[in-house]
Amino acid sequence: MTDLPENYEPERVEERWRDAWQDMDVYEYSEGDDADGDEGDGAESEDGATEYIIDTPPPYPTGNLHLGHGLQWCYIDFAARYHRLQGDDVLFPQGWDCHGLPTEVKVEENEGIHRTDVPREEFRQLCVEHTEDQIADMKATMQELGFSIDWNAEFRTMDPEYWGKTQQSFVEMADSDLVYRDEHPVNWCPRCETAIADAEVETEEGVAGTLYYVTFPGVENDDIEIATTRPELLAACVSMAVDPDDERYADRIGDTFEVPLFGQEIELIADDDVDGEFGTGAVMICTFGDKQDVDWWAEHDLDLRPVFTEDGHLNDLAGDFEGLSIAEAKTEVADALDDEGYLNDSEETSQNVGQCWRCDTPIEILSKEQWFVEVDQDLVMEKAEEVEWIPEHMHQRLVEWAEGMEWDWVISRQRVFATPIPAWRCGECDHWHIADADELPVEPTEAAPDLGACPECGAEDPEWHGETDVMDTWMDSSITPLHLAGWPNETALEEFSPTALRPQGHDIIRTWAFYTLLRVGALTDEKPWDDILINGMMFGPDGNKMSKSRGNVVSPDDAVDEFGADAVRQALALGGQPGSDVQYAPKEATSASRFGTKVWNITRFAAEHLEDGREPMADPAYRDVDEWILAKCARVADDVADHMDEYRYDSALREVREFVWHDLADDYLELIKGRLYEGRPGERDAARQALSTALSASLTMVSPFAPFLAEEAWDALPETEGSVHESSWPAIDTTSFEADAEAVGQIIADVAASVRGWKSDEGLALNEELEKVEVYPDEMPESPIDTYDLSEVVNAPVLIERGVPNVELVPVDIDIDHSIVGPEFRDRAGAVVAALEEMDPAEVQRQQGRHGEIEVDLGESESAGADAESVAVVSGDAVTVHEDHRAEGGEEVAVVEGETATILIYP
Repeated sequence: MTDLPENYEPERVEERWRDAWQDMDVYEYSEGDDADGDEGDGAESEDGATEYIIDTPPPYPTGNLHLGHGLQWCYIDFAARYHRLQGDDVLFPQGWDCHGLPTEVKVEENEGIHRTDVPREEFRQLCVEHTEDQIADMKATMQELGFSIDWNAEFRTMDPEYWGKTQQSFVEMADSDLVYRDEHPVNWCPRCETAIADAEVETEEGVAGTLYYVTFPGVENDDIEIATTRPELLAACVSMAVDPDDERYADRIGDTFEVPLFGQEIELIADDDVDGEFGTGAVMICTFGDKQDVDWWAEHDLDLRPVFTEDGHLNDLAGDFEGLSIAEAKTEVADALDDEGYLNDSEETSQNVGQCWRCDTPIEILSKEQWFVEVDQDLVMEKAEEVEWIPEHMHQRLVEWAEGMEWDWVISRQRVFATPIPAWRCGECDHWHIADADELPVEPTEAAPDLGACPECGAEDPEWHGETDVMDTWMDSSITPLHLAGWPNETALEEFSPTALRPQGHDIIRTWAFYTLLRVGALTDEKPWDDILINGMMFGPDGNKMSKSRGNVVSPDDAVDEFGADAVRQALALGGQPGSDVQYAPKEATSASRFGTKVWNITRFAAEHLEDGREPMADPAYRDVDEWILAKCARVADDVADHMDEYRYDSALREVREFVWHDLADDYLELIKGRLYEGRPGERDAARQALSTALSASLTMVSPFAPFLAEEAWDALPETEGSVHESSWPAIDTTSFEADAEAVGQIIADVAASVRGWKSDEGLALNEELEKVEVYPDEMPESPIDTYDLSEVVNAPVLIERGVPNVELVPVDIDIDHSIVGPEFRDRAGAVVAALEEMDPAEVQRQQGRHGEIEVDLGESESAGADAESVAVVSGDAVTVHEDHRAEGGEEVAVVEGETATILIYP
């Protein structure tokens, strides 16, 4: 056997196996066919294995994989590795959600251009090249952390092979009238100059603002005062509303007023949604200040006065204020109102402001012609109900979002780097033609539709204008379950089976989870996945959310450099249960590093005693401790499997580490050393086989959490083959063991540890010979207790006794507190001390207990003096009596209370 290094070196080991795994097919999915159409978690591949397909999140390629990503992908990897060990055919793919505004902005910054400065396809190619560099950096970090991704299943949403599927899903939904084009008010980001969906609007609460009180002149009636925080919208004002029950305005409904500065006449209407307690109780209705304005505009069939431009300025309807930015107009209009005598008062207020998720710019609502996906809230909630949510309460977040949806999903974006919308507008009649499936993938700005005449107006070979808008990136990522199922080439929509697992963060429940439930449900009438595993946010070592400003950001690369990948993975696993926010704790990584050292030491010890090519014994002569470690190992394997099945990774890791560290290393190895070094061949071989079985099973259970350590240790053992990641979950046969084998062995291990601990406390060598040891179990097992290994460890005969030990505490010595005796007896103190030391400790204890003081006979000692009294009375507090245990026969004995027994040690 090759000599193993004395120390475990994570950097060397992890680099070695990273390179080796690249050349192995350990993580390759067999791509079995789901012939029976069963659900994903129960489908069988061609080789009979159950398929376990993971709908892995395709991250946005920022180039930096942060520790929050590390937490999420660790959870995914734990599941993937565990299910492979269970014999499942696991697909752990990796996709990249490439499209989107952030890449466009970054390319514009890097290249010093605006996207309109270069041809559309040239700009797209610049985005592709930038994204490829970002992916490479993130992929390297994933490999550094040891994620068992099947890179054969890698996909990128910017590749035509993928976005062609996005286009086909668009076409399929359009054919079912679930996609449509219409003019409708939409959320609009003036900075990004694009429509955005409700889910992309982040609400900033408590934003400081000003509430202006403004007079609207009456037209052949009295003036009225309104309160508004947005004077810049006066040019867009189309009506005014009050609560119908507000007595202040009971006789004024239907009155007409002139909008100050801008002159358009508006009518006062009544609506139940008006808050009479706000401002003056009268509010202006503009197109559009918020969604409430949209509702009023639609319900009361009001005029449309769009005042804001797409880039956030005022248009010609604003008159003298045309060309001002929205922020500038707020101030300029307020000043003009004041100058003209319309502004009565103003006061500070706070408000909630909707902002663009990407750039934090306050969003506006513009009426634009866009593409929409119809939102079927009932369908979403029905499919969500069929999914197992881990943790369960995360389901409610989805329900609350779905129930609050007011608008359909606007999916068109006024950008470049995204999936093209496969549609063309007829130049003769403005009919929109959507591509057929066999035309996909298609870039409509570069190719004309495969049509002769326009199907709407009949014009022959009209000029077709390709749609320049592109799709929301969530249109790409919301079909990942379909992509993984092989749709559309290998699997038809009606043949789709749910994937086993969707892992994701709670921050994208309202986007990725919602849109996937909506789209997969609409296209297949199936739930997308069986389970959805939600992870929380990653917090820094200081307990705060990681941010550069706080200086508490920990990158995965830095953490791995300091502790090694396995230690970081374990620290993340132990941070908390899925769904909870997790604080990165370096102390957990330090503990994990010590655990790695412990495992390596066990491996080195075992490798010295195991043999290459040794055939397992058919009927080994196991002793009690062998059956104990194997029985306990089998139970731990079952418990850990239960934890893993429930995604309780922290509990699973704690249990297996406890077993390896304490039961296997601290107890079992010490108990079998005698047999390994000096035992008879049959006894030695039985210990070897039990050690080999328990250690290999332990490495298998550790491998999902510490794949590098487990692989290195597995490879170092003479009696293992292949990769630990291709092994099977432990299934130890304990049917021939006594039913109480684990209880019996636990008593032996407890006694051994207790006696060794006592020797250490007493300053004795651990191999110090003892006269004997008596063991009184708290609960006597039915099976006799084999003390062979125990006697070897404690170096004494061991007797197992029933009942309780017959021992008593006997006073054997005293300690005198000179700080009390000295001042009390002064020149007689020496005589008092000498007399106390001559007394029988039992008599001292008797008097101390009965009287609280001790009478000391000084006799005629020279030190006491001729005239001194012959008896001194000493306070009981001045003397401490020490007791020792004595056995029934009077022998000195130490009594140690173990976890399972009372132990008498005869020195």
